Amino acid sequence: MGVKAKINDGDINHPAYYNRGKIEVITVIEDWNLDFYLGNALKYIARAGRKNKAEYITDLGKAIWCLDRLIELENRCTGDFK
Repeated sequence: MGVKAKINDGDINHPAYYNRGKIEVITVIEDWNLDFYLGNALKYIARAGRKNKAEYITDLGKAIWCLDRLIELENRCTGDFK
């Protein structure tokens, strides 16, 4: 059969780049009951430059994209197309 790669459980369940201080991002997302877009925006902001230093601006751009998308969807629901 194939060779199985050894994966560190911490890399999957508790990556260091999602931990700032004593609070893990997933804990905040769940505790605050954030939806998909807000949760992902928070995730990208928290990991900006930590997962990959060269991707700092990309991570911030992804957070902005999530927020822009949420605003767009909210405007569709309310009929407010500003």
